[in-house]
Amino acid sequence: MTERTPWFSAKTHGYGAGWPIAWQGWALIAAYLAVLGVVGWLDRLGFGSTRIAAFALFVSATATFLSVVAQRTRGGWKWRWGKRD
Repeated sequence: MTERTPWFSAKTHGYGAGWPIAWQGWALIAAYLAVLGVVGWLDRLGFGSTRIAAFALFVSATATFLSVVAQRTRGGWKWRWGKRD
């Protein structure tokens, strides 16, 4: 099984991912922000069905974003106390 190239650095303190270390990480963040822009636009339309669609899009985009970031973080997501892995 091949090792995946990390897109994000690991945080040195706490849980989660740090800054992107590859262009793919920056592209993922840009795509996520673009989707959030669409969510905001749908929400501003103000109709009941578009607000529901905006919320559903927000939840699914955020879950996908966090899943990809967790999979592509160097060393994975775990609690860190400041020591290097």
